Amino acid sequence: MRIELKRGAHTAAVETKGGELVSFRDEQGVEYIWGGDPKSWQGRNPNLFPIVGNLKDGRVSIGGRSYEMARHGFARQSEFTVAEQGEDHVVLELRHSPETLERYPYPFVLRVRHQLTGTGFSTQFEVQAPGEEELLFCVGAHTGINCPLREGERFEDYRLVFDQVEDIQPMIPTAQGLLDGERGPGLDHTDTLPLDHAVFDRVDTLIFEGLRSKGVTLRHKDGGRGVHMEFEEFPMIAFWTMPNAGAPYLCLEPWHGCAAWEDESGDFADKPHVIRLAPGEVKKLSYTVELR
Repeated sequence: MRIELKRGAHTAAVETKGGELVSFRDEQGVEYIWGGDPKSWQGRNPNLFPIVGNLKDGRVSIGGRSYEMARHGFARQSEFTVAEQGEDHVVLELRHSPETLERYPYPFVLRVRHQLTGTGFSTQFEVQAPGEEELLFCVGAHTGINCPLREGERFEDYRLVFDQVEDIQPMIPTAQGLLDGERGPGLDHTDTLPLDHAVFDRVDTLIFEGLRSKGVTLRHKDGGRGVHMEFEEFPMIAFWTMPNAGAPYLCLEPWHGCAAWEDESGDFADKPHVIRLAPGEVKKLSYTVELR
């Protein structure tokens, strides 16, 4: 089911399949969310839960038992229900079921709130632990932003500009989508990372951990409107576009969790940035996208 949102001259659309915001248009009708295309990624803005990235051999150990789960988890393929709805916001809910318990043995409630703001939108993840045991999970976003945003522009005309000057090299995944400590082209006492399809063709994903910045702006090198993502509540942010496709989008991905390390134990409890909730506890994390 598709749900339309509106605030002032800004409009958005949310789908219950995957619980994702799939459209955001400004007052001029410019679309910011990638529309999906099987040729270069049919996704748009998936919610990542209860894992982020790939598992080693596609499996993870929980409570001494091995479970199989696809990359980025099952929420993005699940049908959510509407828990709350207004003109400028919607809250979608996903609960555990016999099917999810076969792949992830925890009772859970995941609520995703999409809210239009005066300058963009925010997305909040709320996870509840309704069971009698501790709940472990990872969560993140995979927001595809059209890049370029306007006709006559190129992907390479755009820049990522961080809130602060940084000295850091990002992690990059192996061919199997795992982490082994290899580093890619990064930030050398600068706040700016120029975009180049050739870089993503070579490294696939740039994964930053330990940034001083709590936000990043995607914008044209000569100015003009772009987007600023604030990700303060997430310890990692990744940037991705389909390699070798020349695709006209860039995904901005705030993560609380990441792909498996090649030398990790395989136990879910040992995954970097895994979140632990005591029975009855609730965790909320938000990111915002603002037009700049």
